[in-house]
Amino acid sequence: MEKKMTSYVVVLIVLCCCVTPARSDGSDHKYKAGDQVTMYANKVGPFHNPSETYRFFDLPFCAPAQVTEKKEALGEVLNGDRLVSAPYKLDFMYDKDSEIACKKKLSKEEVSQFRSAIAKDYYFQMYYDDLPIWGFLGKVDKEGKIDPSEYKYYLFKHLHFEIFYNNDHVVEINARTDPNALVDITEDKEVDVDFMYSVKWKESTTPFEKRMEKYSQLPHHLEIHWFSIINSCVTVILLSGFLATILMRVLKNDFVNYAHDEEAADDQEETGWKYIHGDVFRYPKCKSLLAAALGSGTQLFTMTIFIFILALVGVFYPYNRGALFTALVVRNLILTGALFCGPLFLTFCFLNSVAIGYTATAALPFGTIVVIFLIWALVTSPLLVLGGIAGKNSKSEFQAPCRTTKYPREIPPLPWYRGTLPQMAMAGFLPFNAICIELYYIFASVWGFRMYTIYSILFIVFIIVLIVTAFITVALTYFQLAAEDHEWWWRAFLCGGSTGLFIYGYCLYYYYARSDMTGFMQTSFFFGYMACICYGFFLMLGSVGFRAALFFVRHIYRSIKCE
Repeated sequence: MEKKMTSYVVVLIVLCCCVTPARSDGSDHKYKAGDQVTMYANKVGPFHNPSETYRFFDLPFCAPAQVTEKKEALGEVLNGDRLVSAPYKLDFMYDKDSEIACKKKLSKEEVSQFRSAIAKDYYFQMYYDDLPIWGFLGKVDKEGKIDPSEYKYYLFKHLHFEIFYNNDHVVEINARTDPNALVDITEDKEVDVDFMYSVKWKESTTPFEKRMEKYSQLPHHLEIHWFSIINSCVTVILLSGFLATILMRVLKNDFVNYAHDEEAADDQEETGWKYIHGDVFRYPKCKSLLAAALGSGTQLFTMTIFIFILALVGVFYPYNRGALFTALVVRNLILTGALFCGPLFLTFCFLNSVAIGYTATAALPFGTIVVIFLIWALVTSPLLVLGGIAGKNSKSEFQAPCRTTKYPREIPPLPWYRGTLPQMAMAGFLPFNAICIELYYIFASVWGFRMYTIYSILFIVFIIVLIVTAFITVALTYFQLAAEDHEWWWRAFLCGGSTGLFIYGYCLYYYYARSDMTGFMQTSFFFGYMACICYGFFLMLGSVGFRAALFFVRHIYRSIKCE
C-alpha cells in the first residue's frame, strides 16, 4: 500500500506541475496606449442557480462578425466556462462615449427569450485581461403591482465600463448598466434595440500583483468567523483531553487488574476486553471490501493533504482560474478501482445527460470526456496494476500481538445504544459540530459567487475534524471491546466516516433554507455532486477512524500477556 501511495503522489505532483492558468492574448499583460485588449463573453444563467449556465450567445445578443472561441484549460471547461470574443472593443487607455456595439431588430421570439431570462434574474459574465465582470440583463418593475401579469420587463441596452490602469497594466474593471437606457420588452412584439457601451479609463496606484485581491476579500464579520474557529479549537482540546484522561485512567486500572489476575489463580475467568483477545484480530466479514474502502479513503486523505499544501502556498489563488478544478479531477482520477470512481462515473453520466438536455455549459464536450478517460486509462489503470503487483510481492504481513483462536466467541447481548447506528450518530455529530459554521462559507463559495481564499482557516478546521474523528472512534472502540464485542473492524470504519452523512444532511438544510436554488437541473447537480463529495468524506474519515482504532487496539493488546 505504501509503495502504491508513493507512486500516486509522484504522478500527482508531475501532473499538477503541468497545470498552467489561462492567460489572455497579452501573455505578459502589458499594453501600450491604443493596444487592443480582447474582451471575452463567458456565460449567462439564473443568478440563484450557479450550475445552470448557458453560452453567452444562446441569448440573442449582438454577435461580432467573427466569433472567436478562446482555448481553455481543463479546469475552465469543467467550471462551465465557454469564452468567446465579445462585441465590445475596449482598447487600452482609449475612452469611448455611447459607442454603438450593434443595432438589432429583435423578433417576437427573441423578445420572449429575453423576457424569460430577465424574469429568472439572468446574469452575464465576461473577462477582460483575465479580470471577471458580472452584470444583469435587465430588471422587472413590480412596484405597485400585485398581479404578475402586470409586471413590466426592461432590457438594459447600455453598459458603462470603468477601467483602472497602472502604467502599462490593467488592474481593475467595473461594469454598470445605465438605469435610464431601457427597452420595454413586456409585450411580444418586434423591438429595435441599439446596444451601446461607454468606456472610461482611470489611473490607479494598485500594483498589478495585487489586482485580484478585490475578488478575494475575507468574509464579512471575520472576527466572528475566527471566534467560531477558536471556540471549536477549545472544544476539541477539552474533548481530546477529557477522552485521553479517561482512557488513560481506565486503561491503567485495567492493566493493573489484569496483571493482578495473572499473578493470582491461573484458572480465574477473564473479563472485559482481555477476555476477547483471541477474537479481536480475527479478520472481519467482507475483508476485501474493507481493504478497498481503506485504500480509497487513505488515498483521498493523502491527496487532500497535498491539495491543502498547494492551496496554502498560493497555487489556487483566484488568478489561476480553473486550477483547483483541474487538481480535484486529477485527484479523483488516480483513485484505485471502482469503489469511488464507479459511483462518481455513474453520477457524472446522469448529470451530464441532464446538462445536455438543458443545453447548459455544464455539459462537458466530447473531447474533454475523452481527455478525462485517457487520463484514467493511462494513469489509474497502470498504477493500479503496478500497485497490486507491488502489494502482492511485499513480504510485510499483518502482525497481531495476540494469537487468534480457531472459533469465535459468542458476543453477549448488548443494549440498543451500543448498536452500530446509534454509535455512528454519536461519532459523526461531534466532528460535524466542529465544522458546521465553516461549511456555510464553503457552500457559499462552491454553490454561489463568493471566492473562498482563507485556506489557513480551512486547514485548521480540517485538522480539528481529524483529531475529533480519531479520538471519538478510539473511545467508542474501547467501549465496544469492554462490552466483549470483538467485531470492531467495520464499526470503527463506519463510525469514523459517519461525519460524511451529517454533511449530506446539512446539504438538505442549506438547499432549502439558505439558498434560492430551484429547478430540476440545479437540484440534481447539487445533490448528485454533493453525494459524491460526502461519499469521499465518508471513505476518507472512515479510514482515519479505522487506523486510529487499529493503533489503539494494537497498543492495548501488546501491553498485556495473552495466552
